[in-house]
Order: sequence, then structure tokens, then C-alpha cells
Amino acid sequence: MDVTLVLTQFLNGLQLGVLLFLLAAGLTLVFGIMDCVNLAHGSLYMAGAFVCATVTLATDSFLLGVLVALPATFAIGVVVEVLVIRHLYQRDHLDQVLATFGLILVFDTLVHLIWGPESLSFPLPQILNGQVTLPGGVVFPVYRLLIIAGGLAVALVMWLVIARTRTGMLVRAGASNPRLVNALGVNIQALFTLVFGAGAALAGLAGLLIAPITEASIGMGNEILIVAFVVIIIGGIGSVRGAFIAALIVGLIDTLGRSFLDGAMKLVVSNQAAETAAPAVSAMLIYILMAAILYFRPQGLFPPRGR
Repeated sequence: MDVTLVLTQFLNGLQLGVLLFLLAAGLTLVFGIMDCVNLAHGSLYMAGAFVCATVTLATDSFLLGVLVALPATFAIGVVVEVLVIRHLYQRDHLDQVLATFGLILVFDTLVHLIWGPESLSFPLPQILNGQVTLPGGVVFPVYRLLIIAGGLAVALVMWLVIARTRTGMLVRAGASNPRLVNALGVNIQALFTLVFGAGAALAGLAGLLIAPITEASIGMGNEILIVAFVVIIIGGIGSVRGAFIAALIVGLIDTLGRSFLDGAMKLVVSNQAAETAAPAVSAMLIYILMAAILYFRPQGLFPPRGR
């Protein structure tokens, strides 16, 4: 087996894991603290991509696109929380699913009206458009390394905020026992709004980071949202640490499985059978892992304390 190929796919899996963490971190906090199933979280991922693409194309500055898209998605998240989500906290999960599914249709329609049906693509700055040779002879795109480094930096900042600040203490307490936090005199509604807006900004960050690679397109967040739910179930609902570790595991399993499972299966079955079965099996690997976690440890690998 080519070691260079393995290392390259490992980095690709790490990149996917980082993007999944950015999307899953906000989702797990919203689900864990507010007990709210938000299917429209992927639409915020899409919003970040479209805002960044629009500003980048208008100003020819990707950095400016990022600086505009992050507060814009935070603001969109706050508006959505105030107008819709906060009215769902006391409703059951079926009502939340139906309402947030409706939000997906609203977001997709608004994007279609504003930007049209076509995808938006934009070039990266020249400094990010090259490749770098890593130890071991691995040639890897600079921008993908930036995604990995940026995602890990965001994860570190989130850990510092949640573990070392009063706001983080309230978030942890809210994830474990929101009623107690409210009884202690904390403005739980403002905390919910802040968490939802921060989660929206993280989703927007994931969307704007992937947009130069895959383009900004209508419905782009719907498919990856399913994988993000798999991540928070594996990691533990309400746990940012669990979301981080589970996202990396899922990203690596998905990428390495799609790359090397057929070769492994050819060792035990015929080439034709391996080539036929490997794509289907590799697509199921993360769901098989989720099923195993639900069976042996239904609270997830790293549930928040108090659960």
C-alpha cells in the first residue's frame, strides 16, 4: 500500500472531520441545552457559504467575505431563534422537526429568490491556491491545510471559552440542567439566544470554508446535516468534546473507508464482488458505528456531566 496515499487520505479525513465538528458543535449545544431538534442548522451552513461567495465576488477579497459572513450568520441565527426557535422550546420533538423542516424550505426559497438557481463559485486568493510538500513527500493543497489548522484553532478557542469562562460555565450547566440554571437567576433566554447565534456562526464558518471547494449551492447543508447528527449521537448530545472527537472519527472512517475498503475486501472476496459491495459498505460504516454506540453506550462516548 502506498504510504503517501494513506497520509493524503488521512489528511483529507481530518479536513472532513474538522468541518463536521464546526457544524456539529453548534448543533450539539442547541440540542443539548435547549432540547430542540433544529433541522434548519444546515441552512445556516448554506447561508454562510452564499454570503461569503457574494462578498468575495463583489470585493475580490476572500478575507473580507469571511469577516462579513461570520457576523451575518450570527445575526441570521439570532433572528431565527427570536422569531421561530424560542417558540418551540416547550413543544415536543415532532413539532420542532416539522417547524424546522419548514425553515429549510423557507431558506432554500429565499436563496433561490436572491441568488437564483445556479451555484456560486469563486476563486481562492493566489496565496491559498497552491500546494505544499509535507514530510514524507505528501503533496497537499495549502487551503485544505488552512481548513484543518483553522478548525483546530476554533476547537481550542471553544474549549477555552467553555472550560475557563463564566459564560462557558453557564453553557455547561445549561447542557446538564437548564432548569437549575434558570432557578439560580440566570437569564436563560439570553443564554439560549447567544448559544444559538454562536452555533449559527460556526455552521456559517463551515459553509464558507467548503464553498471554494464545492461551490455554494441551494440545499448544500441538508446532506451534511445528517452526518452532523451522527456525530453528536456518537460523541454525546450536549458535549463539545464529544462532538470534536466523534467528528474526527467519522471524518477518518468515511474518507479512509471510501478509499481503501475495496482493496481490503479484494483480499477475501473476488475483485468484482469487492468493487460492487465496497461503495455501499463504505457509505454505511459511520451508521454502523452509530448503531453500535447506541447499543453499547446510548448516552454517547463523552456525554456532558450530569447526564
